[in-house]
Amino acid sequence: MVKYFEILQTALEPYPGSYALVVFVFLALLAWLANWLTKNVLLRNAQRLLTAVTMAAPEDKAVRMEVIPLLAHIIPALVLTWGVQIIPGLPDAMIVLVSNCCRAWIVLTIAMALVKALDLLECSYRRRPAAKTKPIKGYVQVLKIVIGVVALILMIASLVDRSPLMLLSGLGAMAAVLMLVFQDTILSLVASVQLSSNDMVRVGDWIEMPSQNADGDVIDIALHTVKVQNWDKTITTLPTRKLITDSFKNWRGMTEWGGRRIMRSLYLDQRSVRFLNDDDVEKLKDFVILDDYLEEKRRELAEWNARLAERGAKPINARRVTNIGTFRAYIEQYLRHNPRINQDMIIMVRQLQPGVTGLPLQIYCFTNDTRWVIYEAIQADIFDHLLAILPAFDLRVFQQCSDTSGLVIANANASLPLAGTAITTPPGGAQQGDSCSPPSTRMH
Repeated sequence: MVKYFEILQTALEPYPGSYALVVFVFLALLAWLANWLTKNVLLRNAQRLLTAVTMAAPEDKAVRMEVIPLLAHIIPALVLTWGVQIIPGLPDAMIVLVSNCCRAWIVLTIAMALVKALDLLECSYRRRPAAKTKPIKGYVQVLKIVIGVVALILMIASLVDRSPLMLLSGLGAMAAVLMLVFQDTILSLVASVQLSSNDMVRVGDWIEMPSQNADGDVIDIALHTVKVQNWDKTITTLPTRKLITDSFKNWRGMTEWGGRRIMRSLYLDQRSVRFLNDDDVEKLKDFVILDDYLEEKRRELAEWNARLAERGAKPINARRVTNIGTFRAYIEQYLRHNPRINQDMIIMVRQLQPGVTGLPLQIYCFTNDTRWVIYEAIQADIFDHLLAILPAFDLRVFQQCSDTSGLVIANANASLPLAGTAITTPPGGAQQGDSCSPPSTRMH
């Protein structure tokens, strides 16, 4: 073949520059032919064989099919590098230029293939059970940046025909500039390492970060950003370092413990609180869940009052059962017998500081289902029952008047006034400080 090129060079001597042009076209055609044969013959058969023998997921196969064609781009560059060196009569400047460009192209091709290989690694790792607790997407992105920087240095070194070490020695003077350029990347890398090592956030966690308007599930953790899908289906993108510098709430513990907290209060009218007489206690014995409480209270008060009688104290000093205390005991037992309440977690019924809206009776417990809709249904069922059972304990809910002008239907048995009958209202409208329910409606 060298002999034919010498004959061609002799024939084209009268035409300066034509020989180099013809050789360049020939090499370009040869490189194109090598690229076509590689992709349409070798790679196609290799892909069929790889698809047949591997059991990888479709996503992995798609990424893998991108890695192999990228490596195939090396073949034309090798053909050009080899061709310019064996063809006689080419100018040295042309040989150096083509060789340098081919080497730079080979470096770029290998770098792009390595980036795709990292994508393949991440796709394979993402299906592992540990992927949610230890994501590697941030580290993969750091490796991609490193590969890009190294490839850029090697490509420049190839084009200028200098050693890469000379370029690296000059980077020392640019360290401050590089620190400024890659400031966000460095901070994000440190934040990603801290998040991963301390297991602060995982994909699938429900986090709440009011400062960034984020309240929903984490769907992606990358080097620079964390994506949160809010409950209204919007996407909030957070800088990764914000999860280190700012405070946020992670609800993962709720799911791991298997209980979601109920902390809500019933506001009772304080004027409906009273002592229970013997008849009232007898009626409340119909509640089976109160048997133990009433019996224990009976023994406790009997012993206390007997000691008072021995000392000659007046009956006003005696202790008695109250309707609100019995109601508290009823709520606690009702929660402890409720199959939808987590019995392994705290169950408490307590009074809070009374105020202008009545006496808050707070229910503090945990459901055994953390799903939002089911949790709300359980909570509503509990308070539906408690509101409906209140009259049995002669208690009233505090409720401010609206536009009823003091008219309140006390219970289902109350009859409406006849037509033409005047409805009288106390001076000043509704009962002052009351919950719109007159004292005469109390059940005795």
